[in-house]
Amino acid sequence: MGEMREIMERQTVNRRAVKVIGHRNPDTDSICSAIAYSNLKNILDPEHPCKPCRAGLLNRETEFVLNYFKVPAPQLYTDVSPRIRDVDIRAAQGVDGEMSLRRAWMTMRDQQLDTLCVVDGEENLKGVITVKDVATANMDGMDPHSLEIAGTSYENLIDILDGSVLVGDVTGKRVEGRIIIGSGSAEQIEKSISPGDIVIVSNRSESQLAALEMDAGCMVVCAGGKVPRTICMLAEEKGCIVITTEISTYVAGQIISQAAPIRHYMTSKDLLTFTLNTPVESASKIMASVRFRYFPVLDDDGKYLGVVSHRNMMNLHKKQLILVDHNEKGQAAEGIEQAEVLEIIDHHRIGAMETDGPVYFRNVPVGCTCTIVYQMYRENGVDIDPTIAGLMLSAILSDTLMFRSPTCTPIDERAARHLAELAGVDLEGYADTMFEHGGDVSGKTAAEVFNGDYKIFTSGEVRFGVGQGIYMTEKNRKAAQALVGPYLSEARTKQQLDYIFYMFTDVRNSFTELLMTGPGAEELACKTFGAEIENGVVTLPGVVSRKKQMVPSLINAIKLEQE
Repeated sequence: MGEMREIMERQTVNRRAVKVIGHRNPDTDSICSAIAYSNLKNILDPEHPCKPCRAGLLNRETEFVLNYFKVPAPQLYTDVSPRIRDVDIRAAQGVDGEMSLRRAWMTMRDQQLDTLCVVDGEENLKGVITVKDVATANMDGMDPHSLEIAGTSYENLIDILDGSVLVGDVTGKRVEGRIIIGSGSAEQIEKSISPGDIVIVSNRSESQLAALEMDAGCMVVCAGGKVPRTICMLAEEKGCIVITTEISTYVAGQIISQAAPIRHYMTSKDLLTFTLNTPVESASKIMASVRFRYFPVLDDDGKYLGVVSHRNMMNLHKKQLILVDHNEKGQAAEGIEQAEVLEIIDHHRIGAMETDGPVYFRNVPVGCTCTIVYQMYRENGVDIDPTIAGLMLSAILSDTLMFRSPTCTPIDERAARHLAELAGVDLEGYADTMFEHGGDVSGKTAAEVFNGDYKIFTSGEVRFGVGQGIYMTEKNRKAAQALVGPYLSEARTKQQLDYIFYMFTDVRNSFTELLMTGPGAEELACKTFGAEIENGVVTLPGVVSRKKQMVPSLINAIKLEQE
């Protein structure tokens, strides 16, 4: 039970930690701002832990950054809708299948449960037994063969009868034969007994002797009856187990069938179980469709953890989130509407994000979210260690294209140069290496490159996607174009978008080659940027920023077409 409590405590701590998370296709800023801001929050308020998370797969640039500074990737949360792990799971201890029916009922009564979960020695769920099952078993217990059929141990029998073994060794032995009440005359008893039967008798010597003469397998002597020495000797000679108990013959006859093990009566097939990751919505539908009250919960390793009920679903703990590097529902992890957003730290345009209550919203027109986080470290007088400094530096370099992007501000550059000093890296040399690794598409699939830095936007009734790849060499840029280009149409169909535009940006020479798909996408791009298309590519000199140059221009152009 102690181990189960420890598991439950760990689950609770993990559940209650505020998750700091970026957008679905995280770039370096999304990941690094989540890590850096979590670190700041934990320093300022350790009583309310924060945990960096990510809503999608890492791109190659971000992988390089995390490996360079030896930082593990944040935990993946593609869906933040409530799961079973977000409700109060009742840590009802699993029971042994050898437990008697009577002990099972007493456990249910004492713990106010109507369901017990049967587990093996390794906490694997073997079955469940309910109050209804126990009641049914008690009725079936009228069958005199019930203990034999159930493979009942003598340990259970002795426990139920609160008895003591007077003759014989019951270790590892199981009941054989019928249950016989040895009432009436000796002649009547002899007629009713078959070899191996369990015979319940009183303190009458003639009844005890009759049971032995008919080769009873076990004799239960009730009401504290004395067993003569000669009877004991004969019982030992015949291999008959003798059990004595203080309870009456009547009571013994009433309860003896309750010694049967619950494994015989439990449900072991088609069990309705939930895992920690089962969506609450799905679990609630299942609960509503059956009449069970409690349902077993399995942990991440498939081991029994506890039970949940309809009542537990009413005490749902929504995931608490801090959003970084975005503020739009369409870019957030799935299920964001079922989570509680506490803060938003961002540097993009304000999108359509609704919250249930007031939030701390910090939106600053700078080139990178990590620049804002850097300011918050300075405002709170918190020292920035070299690792965190390196992560924030990487994010600023990535988002500002090493200060070449029009989104870059003097604030970004000053922050980056200070962070480079704290991290102990050569800014220019490190940036070149980072971009070079990020632009390498070798071994990548088209989908992986496509999703490396990709976001979906809305303008009126038009939904469109804009992706961007940053490249230091023409070789890497052309390789990416050849890989991603044929995939754009497939991606648009899957995502049910009107258009997709993908930017292949040359950092050194400050231009972008734009690929696109969707009915009228080429005409829209040419009209928006006043450019010509050649071989399906629109070349845009000086355009390097998705946030400031690409997306606003497309949104304005789409609005004009809708008017």
